[in-house]
Order: sequence, then C-alpha cells, then structure tokens
Amino acid sequence: MTTRNSKIARTIAAGVSALVLATAALAEPQAEFVFETAPFEQCHASTLMETQDGQLLSAWFGGTKEGNNDVAIWMSRRGPDGWSAPTEMARHEETPTWNPVLFRALDGATWLYYKFGTSPRMWTGAYRRSDDDGRTWSATKAMPAGLLGPVRAKPLVLPNGVIVAGTSVESYQSWTAYAEISQDQGKTWRRSGPIAHPGEPQGVIQPTVVPISGGLRMFMRGRNIGRICYADSYDGGENWSPAYETSLPNPNAGVDAVALEDGRLVMIYNHTDKGRTPINLAVSSDSGTSWESFLELETEPGEYSYPALIQTSDGDLSMTYTWKRRRIKHVRVPLKDVP
Repeated sequence: MTTRNSKIARTIAAGVSALVLATAALAEPQAEFVFETAPFEQCHASTLMETQDGQLLSAWFGGTKEGNNDVAIWMSRRGPDGWSAPTEMARHEETPTWNPVLFRALDGATWLYYKFGTSPRMWTGAYRRSDDDGRTWSATKAMPAGLLGPVRAKPLVLPNGVIVAGTSVESYQSWTAYAEISQDQGKTWRRSGPIAHPGEPQGVIQPTVVPISGGLRMFMRGRNIGRICYADSYDGGENWSPAYETSLPNPNAGVDAVALEDGRLVMIYNHTDKGRTPINLAVSSDSGTSWESFLELETEPGEYSYPALIQTSDGDLSMTYTWKRRRIKHVRVPLKDVP
C-alpha cells in the first residue's frame, strides 16, 4: 500500500470509529414492558423501587378504566429471568384503588401505600408492609382520616431515618400540596404545610421530594399554571415556602425526580403544556434552578405519563411510566448518558 493510500485508509478508519462512537452515544435506552398480557384492560400510575438484593418491584393500578370499581393494585418483580406476572396486591369491594407507592424505610421494611375510594376527593389512604423484600406482606390497614401517606411519588428517606413524603388534597376547586413526615420508619405520620401557589387556588398536587444543599425541595404538577412548580424547606420538611414555577412545562400531569449521588437532579416529565406526549428526562446541576432536557423517551401520539424514577445501586437510572394506558414500560438509562 502506498503512503498516500495508507493515510486514506487511516482517515477512513478513524471516521468509522468516530461514527461508531457517536452511534453508541446516541443508542436507545434499554426498554421493556413490565408485562405483555394482564387480567385488566387499562393500567396507570406506576411506582418503582429496588430491593435490598438488587431486584426491582413495580406496582400500579389496573382495571377496566380508571375510577371503575374493579380497579385494583397490581405488582411485578424483576429478577434474573425478567418481570414476573402481575400479582394482585389490593382490591376493595365496590370502590376503585389509586396511585400505589413503594419504598423501603431505613430499617429495611418495604411499604406499599395506596388509596381507595370513589374519587380523589373521597379516597382513604391504606398500606401493606413487607419484612422480606416484598415476598410476603401484612394485611391491609387504612390510614387515619386526614392522612394519606405518600400520595403518588416515592418519599425521601433521610439519613436519620425520618421519612418526608409528598402528599396533597384535591378538594372542590382547590388543590393543595403538603408534606407528611414519619419519625418511626413509616408506622405513623403527621402533616406539614399547606404548600400553595399564590396565584392559583387550583394549584399544585402530587409532590416528589429531593434533597438539596442545606434543605429539601419538592416538585409538583400544576393545574392552570402550565409549569412544574417547586417549594423549599430548610428544617427537615416542617415548614415550606410557597410554590414557585420552574422553567419546565407541565400539562397537569405527574412528575418524578431523583437526586443523584453526585448532587445533580434528574426529572422525568412531559415536556409539553398540552397532552401527555412526549415524555422526557431533564437534568439540573443547580438544585433545579435551571434544567437541560436531554432525552425524549417517547414522542409518538398517545399517553405516556405518571412516571416513577430511581437511581439504582449500580448508579444507573431506572424508570417506569404509563404506556397508552395499556402497559407499564420500564426503561434503564446508564449514568454515563446523563450530561
């Protein structure tokens, strides 16, 4: 081979290598459905947690349609062989169930909180507890009137074991967020707040709570606001600022956020002010003051909504969300792909 041809070959090889690297950088995240077939027509509002042995648990509500009396809470486990078939976890006679939340307390107990009742204005909080990573569960217990526990998104478990959960009340023409705090590993709760948007009485619900420098920040979906909102606490969730608007749009749909081990925040949300597509990931390096949207998980017509987001023990991101009300989708995004 001549010197000139050798240089050309090296140039082509370098170009191919660069293209391969670029293609790898733009590779699709790992995605799968939690189930392909199920004993219900529709499903919604998934939750996600990692067990102590590195498996995943996901739960959601499913039935003929949201709000119908046959809607129950279902759960699947992802082990070495993939997701298990959906298992019924809670059903109440002649009333629907809503918005399950899975989390593990500092003492190792796994909790499944959910709501049951004819509508969000009328629902009651309930829970089950597991002491073996979600393999067996206690009987269902109802919450005291006026308390719900975590209303949709996972709570924040602080290093001292205190649990700060985002909750909210949807009254007639008035939506308001609160925090519920447990100082006994999830056994009992008390409420702090309210957290309201100063300019919109039908304002904010369904908070997700993350740690920030010196305090806590909750992010909330907004009604008639068009933006994801936030509020801050600097005393462990006892007192909160009013709700302020972020730069991220919100079409009155649920969001979730997680604080990475390096301090950055990642949000999963619908980057639109109307409808529930697309569904996106955004990252913030300044506690949520500014955001960079970096990945579209779904862009086709349909509903992709009510997500759950965690950072697993390997450092990567795992998330679930409603896929067209027919399935729950699980996506894994490597930490290296978060800019």
